[in-house]
Amino acid sequence: MPKLAPISWQKLVQRLRLFGFEGPYQEGKHPYMIKNNLTLTIPNPHEGVISIDLLSRILKQADIARGEWLEVKK
Repeated sequence: MPKLAPISWQKLVQRLRLFGFEGPYQEGKHPYMIKNNLTLTIPNPHEGVISIDLLSRILKQADIARGEWLEVKK
């Protein structure tokens, strides 16, 4: 199975939208995205990429399996 790779903030938001998340919205220190009754806090937009470690923590909170994430291409 292919491994996770670092991803830009823009690509992260685009891919989360493909999984049904809406946003990002900003009401505090960090933006967040919403899907049904799940609120997912995401990192602030910044230069550089989101690390594999942070990406895997985000996917766990979003209840997205690694395989599902890797299947979606865009």
